[in-house]
Amino acid sequence: MSSSSSSSTPSSALSTPAALWRLAPFVRPVVWRFVGGAASALVAAVIALMIPIVLEQIVQGPIQDGATQSGAVGLIILGALVVLALGLGEALMVWLRRWFILKPSTEIEYRMRTQLYARLQTLPVAFHDRWQSGQLLSRMMQDIGLIRRWLAFGLILLVVNLLTIIIGTVLLFRWHWLLGTIFILTAIPLWVTGYRFEKRYGRLARQSQDQAGDLATSVEESVHGIRVLKAFGRGKHALRRFSSQAENLRETELSKARAVGTIWFWLDLMPQIAFGLSLMTGIWLISQGAIALPELFAFFAMATVLRWPIESIGFLFSFMLDARTATDRVFDIFSETNSITDPEQPVRIAEPRGELAFEGAHFRYQDAGAAERDLLDGIDLVLRPGETMALVGLTGSGKTTLTTLPARLYDVTGGRVTLDGVDVRDLSLEELRRHIAMAFEDATLFSASVRENVLLGRAELDVHSDEAERVLREALDVAQAGFVDTLPDGVETVIGEEGLSLSGGQRQRLALARAVAAKPRVLVLDDPLSALDVDTEALVEEALRHVLADTTAMIVAHRPSTVALADRVALLERGRITAVGTHSELLRTSAHYRHVISSLEAEEAARTGAIPIITDDDLAAAEEAAGVAASAPPHAAESHDTDTHDIEKEVQS
Repeated sequence: MSSSSSSSTPSSALSTPAALWRLAPFVRPVVWRFVGGAASALVAAVIALMIPIVLEQIVQGPIQDGATQSGAVGLIILGALVVLALGLGEALMVWLRRWFILKPSTEIEYRMRTQLYARLQTLPVAFHDRWQSGQLLSRMMQDIGLIRRWLAFGLILLVVNLLTIIIGTVLLFRWHWLLGTIFILTAIPLWVTGYRFEKRYGRLARQSQDQAGDLATSVEESVHGIRVLKAFGRGKHALRRFSSQAENLRETELSKARAVGTIWFWLDLMPQIAFGLSLMTGIWLISQGAIALPELFAFFAMATVLRWPIESIGFLFSFMLDARTATDRVFDIFSETNSITDPEQPVRIAEPRGELAFEGAHFRYQDAGAAERDLLDGIDLVLRPGETMALVGLTGSGKTTLTTLPARLYDVTGGRVTLDGVDVRDLSLEELRRHIAMAFEDATLFSASVRENVLLGRAELDVHSDEAERVLREALDVAQAGFVDTLPDGVETVIGEEGLSLSGGQRQRLALARAVAAKPRVLVLDDPLSALDVDTEALVEEALRHVLADTTAMIVAHRPSTVALADRVALLERGRITAVGTHSELLRTSAHYRHVISSLEAEEAARTGAIPIITDDDLAAAEEAAGVAASAPPHAAESHDTDTHDIEKEVQS
C-alpha cells in the first residue's frame, strides 16, 4: 500500500484513531519490532503490578507472624530478594522496549522524509505556487520528527499504561469490591475532562504547528532577502512582523499549556481524592472485619503503582493529539492531487527532430476569476526543427507562461502542445524533459559544485568521466563562464546556497551552461542574458549561434540583440500570437511589433546609457512608412527597405 494513497476524507473529519492509522504503511515493515517493544513494556507493567501482591504475602506472613514463627527473618529476606528480582526484571523489560523500538522508529522517520521529499519533487509547479516554503520545511522536519517520537515513546506507553490501569483496577477488586468501585468512580471526572481536552487541544495543536510553519517562512524569506532588507533599511519592519508572528505563536503555546495544566490538575487531584476516600473506607472495612491490614497495605501499594500510569495519561493524550495534528499536516501533502503525471502507456519518439507546435493552446492559472479571459487564449505556433524562434511582447502578454508549457511545468487548460507531432502529455516526463531543456531569467543554482550544477541534466554521465569533462567545458565555453577556473577550487568549488556567492551574471551564465550541457532537441530560454554586460552578451550570442544551428530554440526576448539571434519572431499580444515572421517583415507589417521593439530599444538604451530621443518628425516618418507598407502589395512589402524602423537618435550620456 502506498503511503500516498490516503483517504480523500478531509483530515479534520477523521477521528484521531483513523487519522493516525494512515501511518500504518510506514509502520508495517517493522511492525514486529513494535509488537516486541509493546510486549516488553507490558511485561514490565505486569511485573510492577506483581510487586504489591508479593508485599502482601510478606506482610501477611513473616512480618505479621514473625513473633511466633521461627525463620521469619529468612522469609523476609527471601521476600525482599523476590521484590529485587522483580525490579531487575522490570528494568530489563524497559531496556528491551527501547532496543526493540528505537531503530525501527528512525527507519520510519527516514522513509517518511524520503517519500515526502519525493512527493514534493513530483507535485506540479502549481502546488509550489500555493504553498509557503516554511510550511513545507516545518512538515518535513518538525512534524515528521514529532511523529517518530510518538511512535517510539508515546504510542507504546499510551497503550501499555491504559492496559496497566485496566489490569490494576481489576486487581483492586481482588481485595474488596467497595475499594475498587471508589477507584473507578473517581476516574469518571478524568474521562469527561479528557473528552473536552481533546476537542480544545487538537485545535490549538494544529494552530500552533501552522503558526510555526509561518514563522519558519518568515525566517527563510528574511535570510534570502537580507540584501533587500538592508538596502531599503527595512530590518526593523521585518523584525516587527516577525515579532508579531512569534507573539501569536507564544500565545497559542500558552493556551496549549493552560489546556495541559487543566488536565494535569484533574489528573493530580482525583488520585489524591481516591487515596483519601480509599483510606477512610479501608479503615472502616478493617473495623468491620471485612478485610485485613495486609490487604489494605497491598491495595495502597497497587494504587501507588497505578498512580504513574494514571498521571501520564494526560501527557500521553496531548502527545497523541500533537502526533495526530502532525500526521494531518504531512498527509495534506501526500493527499495532494498530482495533475502532471506520466501517461499509462507513454509514447516514445524514436528519432526526435525537434518540431515544437502549439495547437489552439489555452492556459489560465487556478486562481483566475471566472470572468477573466485565459492568459493564453488560443496559441497557434509551429517551431520547425532546428529553427530559432524569438518570442516578443509587452509585459503581461504571457511570454514566460508560454515557455512553461512545452516541458509541462504547467499543462495547457485547452488545446495541446506537441513535440514531433506527439502530444507532450503522451510522453513520459523523463523522456520529455530529456528532449526539452530550459534556462530561466531567474537563475537558480544548488548548494553543490560548479560541475554538479552544470551537469545536472546529464544524469547518464559519470560527472568525473572524460566525456563529462568534455561536455562541461563545451557548455562553459558557450556560456562564457570561464570565470569558474578562477574560483578557489575551479569547477569543484561549492558555490553555496542558491549561488548567492556569485554575481547575477555569473549565476545566469552557469544556468545557461546547464541548459546547453543537457544537449536537448528543444531549448527554451526565458531571457537568459538579462544580467550580462554588453561585451559578454555579444560573446555568448555568437557562441549560441553555433549551438542553436541544429537545435530548435524558443527564446523570450527582452532585448533587440536577442531578437537578432532568431530565424523568425513570434509576436504575443493579449494571450494570442498575432504575427509571425522575420524581424524585417514584422517591422514592415505590424505597428504593434514596431511599438514593442521601440520599447525594447528604449529599455536597452537606458540600461547601456544611450538615451533615445524620438522627435515629432521621427514619429511622422514612422507613420508614413507604416502606411506605405500596409498599402503595398506583398512583393513590394518584401522589397521595402528594412531600415525604416530606425526612428531613434541615440545621444551618449
